[in-house]
Amino acid sequence: MQKILIESADLSTRHALDGLSPTSAVEVRLAASGQLGQLADMANREIPGVAVTEADLVQFLRDDPESIFVFQRGGRLLGGVAFLYLNDRGFDALVLDDIDLTAPRREFLARAGEDVSAIYTWALAGHGRAVLGLGNVAAYLRKPRFIAADHYAQPSTAAGRDLLVALGFKPTPSFQPDLWCFQRSRHIDASPPAINTGSGALHHGRF
Repeated sequence: MQKILIESADLSTRHALDGLSPTSAVEVRLAASGQLGQLADMANREIPGVAVTEADLVQFLRDDPESIFVFQRGGRLLGGVAFLYLNDRGFDALVLDDIDLTAPRREFLARAGEDVSAIYTWALAGHGRAVLGLGNVAAYLRKPRFIAADHYAQPSTAAGRDLLVALGFKPTPSFQPDLWCFQRSRHIDASPPAINTGSGALHHGRF
């Protein structure tokens, strides 16, 4: 998919992405393989023009176990987010519109555990309180592996665009249509949060 949907953009004021506070109101964890079918169904239902399969998400998770997060409350799945972690070649290909974002070639992606050059939000869908979990994800993406990588996204709805604005994203010059960027502060505290492997929530306190 080349664009994203962010449902329930329930932010009344601006909160830069790296300034979001993690919350205990939503349980956020790295996705487990047993949740991928539900996530695929949700993406197909809620993101316009998307056709993603469970097998697609399985491949994502196999390539990089840190690439998919889920949002839950009371054991109920509220949504999820999947990222493409691009290496230098992948970042260049993104800006030049030389990458198939529906099925990116492996040569454009950072290997599992490798430092990341750019973070592309491949899909983000959810409802209710799911959006609150973005603070937990943002905390996780302050680990040393990700800290130097700017965030990129392409909104597919007005709500998605409004949320990107609220999070501090701005349109960025590129050959890639409607590409938005959140530029990380190069002075941000890079102290890594605890690593969660899916057995518990990502609750790291405030930034």
